[in-house]
Amino acid sequence: MAHLKPENILLDAQGHVKLTDFGLCKESIYEGGQTNTFCGTIEYMAPEILTRSGHGKAVDWWSFGALMYDMLTGAPPFTSDDRKRTMDKIIKAKLILPAYLNIEARELIRNLLRRQVSHRLGSGLEDALAIKNHPFFRHLNWDDVYAKRYEPPHRPILKGDDDVSQFDTKFTKQTPVDSPDDNILSESANQVFLGFTYVAPSIIADMIRPNFNNNGCRSPKKMVSSELTSHTLNHKMYDSNDYRPCATTEAMDISDIPSNSSKNVKSSTLSRQQLNKPKSPGNIFKKLFQRHRCTSR
Repeated sequence: MAHLKPENILLDAQGHVKLTDFGLCKESIYEGGQTNTFCGTIEYMAPEILTRSGHGKAVDWWSFGALMYDMLTGAPPFTSDDRKRTMDKIIKAKLILPAYLNIEARELIRNLLRRQVSHRLGSGLEDALAIKNHPFFRHLNWDDVYAKRYEPPHRPILKGDDDVSQFDTKFTKQTPVDSPDDNILSESANQVFLGFTYVAPSIIADMIRPNFNNNGCRSPKKMVSSELTSHTLNHKMYDSNDYRPCATTEAMDISDIPSNSSKNVKSSTLSRQQLNKPKSPGNIFKKLFQRHRCTSR
């Protein structure tokens, strides 16, 4: 199910229609299937969504009827200054069709805006075919529509692919603002990521070289990256089911290591000791936060 309204209908560089904003789209609603998701723009919502009685894909045909009404008259069929009154109108107000609409348009909109779902055009097994065969669209060849063989009535005048002159300057003149997430994950939230072993190459590079800020102190951000990477790399050596060292680690016998590799032996022994005491990412964040707070003072 789509989110149909005029703001979500755009034109490409040749003037052909493009539907956008499928972030609230509900997928896999087949014949007879229902959902109870409440999302969208009130003026284009079907009454069964507002009454929370469960709805299927027929709500799209109501939205299509409301959209057609809006494009032919300049406003949605049911609207008010108050959100509650708008919903009440959609549920029980009488549909008023302007006299200047031709017979085909009036009939199509009336059949699309049927409150009883079983009587709504497009709600049956024919689905979109019942609408495409309506007399209102008798002049259209749908194969030519899909193949973009029709000449669009309006072709935007653009200087290039990155020309945004057709968009409202209220949006294009806004300064982009980053919204970094400074939240610290709780221990329970960390459990969701157990078993993940990917480490970004940039984080590994930060571990190798020291990172200093303008004051000559290590950057807390880099410290977090380094310690988290160390924890992640150590976690690779653990079985994700019981958190014990993997068989390959347990089978490592230092007697097989050449005597001239004492440094490697120490390193391997140290790694084993670290493996027996796995660190928690939540504890790492807590320690780093306390360290950073003391440093900033």
